[in-house]
Amino acid sequence: MKCFKILITLMLATSSGGIALPQKPNILLLCVDDLRPELNCFDVPYVHSPNIDRLAAEGRAFLRHYVNAPSCGPSRYTMLTGRFGPVGNRALFERAQKMRTHPEAVFPSMPEWFRSHGYVTVSVGKVSHHPGGWGGEGWNDNTVVEMPQAWSRPLMPTGAWQTPRGAMHGAAHGFHLSDPGGRRVFESAKGDDSIYPDGLITDEALTQLGELTEDDAPFFLAVGLIKPYLPFAAPEKYYELYEGVELPPIPYPTKPAERTTWFNSGEFMKYNRRGKDPRTNAEFAAEVRRHYLACVSYADTQVGRILKKLKETGADKNTLIVLWGDHGWHLGEHAVWGKHTLFEESLRSPLVIQYPSIAAPGEKTEAMVQTVDIFPTLCALSGIPIPDFTQGISLQPILDDPRGNGHPAVAYLGEATTLRTATHRLVLHQDGYVELYDHTSPEKETRNVADAHPGIVRKMKASLEKQLNRYGSGSTDFI
Repeated sequence: MKCFKILITLMLATSSGGIALPQKPNILLLCVDDLRPELNCFDVPYVHSPNIDRLAAEGRAFLRHYVNAPSCGPSRYTMLTGRFGPVGNRALFERAQKMRTHPEAVFPSMPEWFRSHGYVTVSVGKVSHHPGGWGGEGWNDNTVVEMPQAWSRPLMPTGAWQTPRGAMHGAAHGFHLSDPGGRRVFESAKGDDSIYPDGLITDEALTQLGELTEDDAPFFLAVGLIKPYLPFAAPEKYYELYEGVELPPIPYPTKPAERTTWFNSGEFMKYNRRGKDPRTNAEFAAEVRRHYLACVSYADTQVGRILKKLKETGADKNTLIVLWGDHGWHLGEHAVWGKHTLFEESLRSPLVIQYPSIAAPGEKTEAMVQTVDIFPTLCALSGIPIPDFTQGISLQPILDDPRGNGHPAVAYLGEATTLRTATHRLVLHQDGYVELYDHTSPEKETRNVADAHPGIVRKMKASLEKQLNRYGSGSTDFI
């Protein structure tokens, strides 16, 4: 009997024929745009995030998770392919083009891999760079697909915003960036959750959960919430949570004097700020931060609605849940209001993984991990083969023991690459210029100590090169 059980386990682990096996767990992937690790469960007590907190209390919060790129498109590329990739926001569209011209040179995406192993794969909202995963002027041309062969059905409700592009930059009641009334950098309008696009995305996610859980096949449901992406706009009740809350001072709020990957906050500055600049106006900066937090709490409520529906269906007893922030966001640190840097604030984001049999539920981990690890982790937990083309490492050992070891994290921009270890951050520019920051010192990423520590620089440069090339020269998609 024991041998028979082992044989069955091996058959399940190596199955590739697309047959639905009830033993396979469902997967619920929750992607949240521009989400800093600024949650109550990530030790930030003034943030109202009860639903994500509850998920973390039942699973594992990765306190030191780092994305591989500080922009939506390339970060989602690494999550959805398990590989380092192109640096621009059209990274997945570039991959789609390559699939058309050189299909033999493109590896399957994560949803495509799970689909080939018997899963029904559904995306709702912003999972790839474009909500819904289509191209064209309004991002609604279904002949221009961002992720061919990935989804059984890709969905993006648009409501009053009419197009995915309008919803992506949505203000209340159908206004968006193209309309004069939609250009405000923040707002808190009266109304229920559906006055902003994430309410509609969540409604559709609930519908899909109801349908998917009635099927015998395992499902891979990915839901992408837009907030707290700009504009920082959420129903008024969420802003009220932060009225009168005293926020801590912005750490190191001045622009670096030395050369860095500093970014001029162009995306933020194009919005209507009523002539105010948070870099010079502390009161306005506090208002921006409160509106950002209101968006976090709004997104948290949507997460709660989805988790509640999952439990109501009974599918929570056989579902792996991943909550992932696609990158961080500066709220004034280094005088940046945005992302697109290789500083800690752009690269560190929340990651929470939960499933019924997880060991030591609720225990957080300080192990350092990166986004590219998600694909092999979900394979390992689902009992399907980990493809040899993925460039991450399964996090199952840390899920089995929160004291398990992590590993250095890589990230990149067009002009520079970085390696984060437990103690230091190295930033290597294309022209050879080096930044080295000591995270054991009070100065952290405000003082470049590269000249004082040539040995550490040499060691970290070698480690960075090894990480990028460990699958063979030229195998990383962005090199």
